[in-house]
Amino acid sequence: MNNNKRIYITESAEETQKMALDLAKTLKGGEVIALYGNLGGGKTTFTQGLALGLGIKRRIISPTFIIVRTYKLKSKIATKNPKLLYHMDLYRTDSKEDLEGIGMRDVIKDENSIKVIEWAEKMGDILPKKRIDIYFEYMDENRRRVTVKIYE
Repeated sequence: MNNNKRIYITESAEETQKMALDLAKTLKGGEVIALYGNLGGGKTTFTQGLALGLGIKRRIISPTFIIVRTYKLKSKIATKNPKLLYHMDLYRTDSKEDLEGIGMRDVIKDENSIKVIEWAEKMGDILPKKRIDIYFEYMDENRRRVTVKIYE
């Protein structure tokens, strides 16, 4: 398993979104993007930028109470042409069994989608080895240290 690691400092929510927008341009479909960090760390802000980079014009809000929101992708990106963006927020889940009950393993295996998971540490062994981990560290009101690790 290769581990490519990069560290960024973003100075604003807009910079965090731009970083995600740039990442979106590299996605082919099937990716799992696992987001980690405290409340207010930038996970949803990042997801908003990613969605914009994938051509989603709708307002992106965290699916805290419903766990999963699904967005159709209209633009043809990369080679596999993914059809959906799954935005998951596991903050309110209590156990791996909760995730099994909503079919998380099937969602993760979907090669025709891109999956973004807030509070990914709650997935345990459901989280695939091949993924992109992104850690958000609050530095001050506007600045975040963002660490990206790519496991291939």
